[in-house]
Amino acid sequence: MTLPSEFDNLHMPMARDFINATRKVFIERFLRPTDVICDIGNQGKHIPELQPYHLVTLDITDTTGPDVVADITRHNAHIADESYDALMCTEVLEHVVDPFAAIRELRRIVKTGGFILFTTPLNARIHGPVPDCWRFTEFGLKVMLRDFEIAYFNKLDTPGRNLFPLHYGAVVKKVSHTAEESDPRSIKFERVD
Repeated sequence: MTLPSEFDNLHMPMARDFINATRKVFIERFLRPTDVICDIGNQGKHIPELQPYHLVTLDITDTTGPDVVADITRHNAHIADESYDALMCTEVLEHVVDPFAAIRELRRIVKTGGFILFTTPLNARIHGPVPDCWRFTEFGLKVMLRDFEIAYFNKLDTPGRNLFPLHYGAVVKKVSHTAEESDPRSIKFERVD
């Protein structure tokens, strides 16, 4: 098998454009000039639109030169509760070994009222960095993000393949919740068209 494939050549540029457009929505609609933003996965240093913001980078390894080394699937005692006004978690969730634990840790480190940007593929080949563990449907994402208010949710459809989107993007807001709201059985599911 040769990589990239015909599918990759056709759809990867679409996915990159979708990720960039979703990030643009996040920056323009949900960030304030005084926000301290933590970029999970250490990709934000190279994004010109983020240069005016106070950006802190976080990665699981120090090989990428992040400001903070942390495993988002664990409690990181060296990061205080509610440390950041906003988080960016683009193209990360599919790589973590415990996505539910990652969501809990991200919820802990973002301030109440703060926003988190998520992008993640659904219809994409296995890719690096290793491991590439997961693919989430819109329903699975809503279960994982149930303790947040969904402020923005979008998908990129796969051309010619209904009901199997290439990508999802979401912006969620940390709000207080009750135990009943946190129960995944209480979620009202509706498809995003």
